[in-house]
Amino acid sequence: MRVFLLLFCLFAIPHTSFSAPPNILWFVVDDMSPHFSCYGETLIQTPAVDKLAAEGTRFTRAYVTAPVCSACRSALITGMYQTTIGAHHHRSGRGEIKIHLPEGVRPVPELFQKAGYFTCIGSGLPDADHRGVAFGAEKGRKKGGGSRLGKTDYNFEWDAKMYDSHDWAGRGEKPFFMQVQLHGGKLREGDEKARATFQQRVISELGSATDPQKVALPPYYPRDPVLLQDWALYLDAVRLTDQHVGRVIARLEQERLLENTLIIFMTDHGISHARGKQFLYDEGTHVPFVVRGPGIARGAVRTDLIEHIDMAAISLAAAGLPIPAAMQGRDVFAKDHQPREAVFAARDRCDETVERLRSVRTDRFLYIRNFHPQRPHLQPNAYKDGKAIVQTLRGLHEAGTLPSVAEELLFSPTRPAEELYEYQGDRFQVTNLAANPDFKAQLEAHRAKLDRWITSSADKGPESEAMYDSDMVEYLKKPNPEVARNIALMKQWAKEGK
Repeated sequence: MRVFLLLFCLFAIPHTSFSAPPNILWFVVDDMSPHFSCYGETLIQTPAVDKLAAEGTRFTRAYVTAPVCSACRSALITGMYQTTIGAHHHRSGRGEIKIHLPEGVRPVPELFQKAGYFTCIGSGLPDADHRGVAFGAEKGRKKGGGSRLGKTDYNFEWDAKMYDSHDWAGRGEKPFFMQVQLHGGKLREGDEKARATFQQRVISELGSATDPQKVALPPYYPRDPVLLQDWALYLDAVRLTDQHVGRVIARLEQERLLENTLIIFMTDHGISHARGKQFLYDEGTHVPFVVRGPGIARGAVRTDLIEHIDMAAISLAAAGLPIPAAMQGRDVFAKDHQPREAVFAARDRCDETVERLRSVRTDRFLYIRNFHPQRPHLQPNAYKDGKAIVQTLRGLHEAGTLPSVAEELLFSPTRPAEELYEYQGDRFQVTNLAANPDFKAQLEAHRAKLDRWITSSADKGPESEAMYDSDMVEYLKKPNPEVARNIALMKQWAKEGK
C-alpha cells in the first residue's frame, strides 16, 4: 500500500489534488430514464441526485450503447461497445456455447484490483439490499443468508474473484472501487398484488404516492388507467431510488470518505415500456449521467454527447491508472478531450426475440436502421408481453380504440428500413424524416456515418443459429409454451427472409 501511495503521489492526476488515491463509486440503476428534478421532471422531487448534480457535473446528453441490461452491462464493465466484444445479444453465452472477451480486453474491476484497489459490488448499505429493503426480507431468503453481491449480468465468461466483496467495509487501508447496483424501475414490477404492496411501501416511507392523473405520458401512449398508474408507480420508484442514493452518500460522509470519492450516477437504459427499454429512441437510450468528486467542476452542466462506456475511462483516469489502448470509452474530463461528433447504439436479440437495430446520433439528428423491417415494432416477446402495460396496449389495439399515432408507431405490421428524427425538436421521435426529400443530405450523411462505425468498430452482427439454439436450451429448461411458440416463430420468419 505504501508503494501504491508513493507512485500515486509521483504521478499526480489531473482530476484531483488529494495525496491519496480516490475511491471510485458507481451508482448503476435498472430501467430508469432521466426523470429526476435536476433533469426537468416537475411532478416529483429527487433531492439526493439533485445535490450530486449541484456538487458535480451533470451531462444532459448521455446515451447507453445498448438499451437492455446484459448488453449494456457487458459494455460498461469493459468500456467497449457490446457489438465489438460479441456480447450484444441479451443473456447470450448462457448455454453450452460461451463468449470470451477478445485478447487485451479485461473487465474494469480486474484493472482496479490489479492496481491495489478493493473491488466490491452491492447495495452500498450494510443493512439493505438492491431494493433498499432490509436483508432477509426478500422472499425465499433466510435472514442473513444468500449472496449480497450486486447485479452483474455479463454476457461473457468472467472470474468471480474480480470482486473482493459486496461492500467496502472490509477494505482495510486500500482505496475501493464500488458498484452500487439498484433495482430502480424494476421496483414497480410484478402482479397486481406486488404493485399494491409497492405503493404501500412508497406511502409508508415517503408519505404519499404520485397521483396517476397528474402524470404526463409520451404522445404515443393513451391515457389509460393502467398506463397512468404504472407511470405513477415508476416515478415513485425514482423517488425511492433517490432516497437510497441519499443514504449511501450520507454513509460516505459519516465515514469521512465522501470528499475523496469519485461518484458516477447513471442508469443502464431507459424506462421499461413499449418504446423505451430495448429500443433506440430517447425513451430507451437517453440516461442521467452525473459525476461528482475530486477535481470535478461543481454545478457544471455539459451538453456534449457522451456514451455510458465513458465511465470506465473516466474512472481509470481519476485513479491515475492507464486507459487500455483498445478501450472505446473516453475520459471526457481529460484536458485534451475532443467531444464526440456522434454516439452509437445497438439493439439485438432480447431473450427469444430476434432483432437487429443500429443507430447514430449527432448534434441534431437520430438515425436508426431496422435490419428486419418486415417485422412489427412489438414483436412477440414473453418478457414484455407479460407486462400489464403491454397487455393493455395490445388489448386497445385489438379493440381498435388506440389513437392513430400509437397505432402507427407501436402496431404497424412493418417498419421503415430507415428512420431519421430531428430529435431535439421532436422530443419523442414521432416524425420520421427519412422519406422527406428536404432531409436527403442528412439521411445520406448519417447512413454513411453508421456504415463506417459498423466497420471500424468490428460490429459482430447477427447471432449464429448455433448460438441462438444454445441459449434457447437454457430458456426452455423452465417449460414456457409462449417462449417455445416465439422461438418457432423466429425460426419461421428467418426462413421467410423477414
